[in-house]
Amino acid sequence: MPGARHAPARARGHPGQSPYPLPVSVLDPSLRERIVAHLAGFDRRSEALGERRHAAVALTLIPGDLGEPAFVLTRRASRLRDHAGQWALPGGRLDPGEGPIEAALRELQEEVGLRLEPPDVLGLLDDYVTRSGFVITPVVVWGGAGGDLDPDPSEVAEVHRVPLAQLDTPEVPNLRRIPESDHPVISVPLLGTHIHAPTAALIFQLREVAIWGRATRVAHFEQPVFAWK
Repeated sequence: MPGARHAPARARGHPGQSPYPLPVSVLDPSLRERIVAHLAGFDRRSEALGERRHAAVALTLIPGDLGEPAFVLTRRASRLRDHAGQWALPGGRLDPGEGPIEAALRELQEEVGLRLEPPDVLGLLDDYVTRSGFVITPVVVWGGAGGDLDPDPSEVAEVHRVPLAQLDTPEVPNLRRIPESDHPVISVPLLGTHIHAPTAALIFQLREVAIWGRATRVAHFEQPVFAWK
């Protein structure tokens, strides 16, 4: 659902204002080392659950269609009870006894058929609280040179390898105001549409923290009203 476009000026060192092309062109060990270092130095923020439910998502780095660094993005099946047809990262609720890393890896395998292990986890981003009553823990995962995807059609309608370079445009992030909230709604233009929060907030922070090494926060970014349920 397209929103009003926002094109911030590009200047060094400010969130959402990348002065140069994204500094990644090859999915290689040097990229992995840079991401690990950035995440290790990031003072991530966790959120108390309270009455909310805990979920985890996998921000999975794999080769794109041309071999470039990319991440996995899905569109949820239309028959699902919650958030049907919406764009999402592989993930879901934690099962009893699970931590967020275990849940993210399990959901990654169940949804898109990609089996990865705890040593493939590079780090975590900030927890994000959703309007629908979840605390999402984003888990950054290295898929490496493999990354064959086999989506489960009962859960996933589409799966895409989105090049990281597509996050480096003047339209990322796209911010707009709505009367229902004091906070700006964030979206990211990809795949001919707009990806909304929470997914948009998480992939924007992936760019800012994991790739650029900037401690950009995203908890204040709003979701569109249709995602509040």
